[in-house]
Amino acid sequence: QVQLVESGGGSVQAGESLRLSCAASISFVSSASMAWFRQAPGKEREGVACIYNSGGSTFVAASVKGRFTASQDNANNMAYLQMTGLNPEDTAVYYCAAVPRPGSTCLDPQIYTYWGQGTQVTVSS
Repeated sequence: QVQLVESGGGSVQAGESLRLSCAASISFVSSASMAWFRQAPGKEREGVACIYNSGGSTFVAASVKGRFTASQDNANNMAYLQMTGLNPEDTAVYYCAAVPRPGSTCLDPQIYTYWGQGTQVTVSS
């Protein structure tokens, strides 16, 4: 069973930064991609950023482009989401996910097999 554990969430003021971490029980190299998602109350889960392990390409959603960056430390089975310029609209529970099934883009939540428990990010104005 693959385990993913997020950490690093918290409460910040608008304009501040946070770095989320995702610790995996597997090497991310063995997963075709990994991704970060978020879900705000009453809203659908939204893809935020993802990394394809073949070639290392990263993608970020338009809503966070220029502010959020995804990265991986394959030697330590860790993934990170660096978030800058946070605003209240970024308030959500953030999840990491890995081991996708084929057939869609890496920001599609339907394709991922394993999920972490989530970490809360709250941004106040």
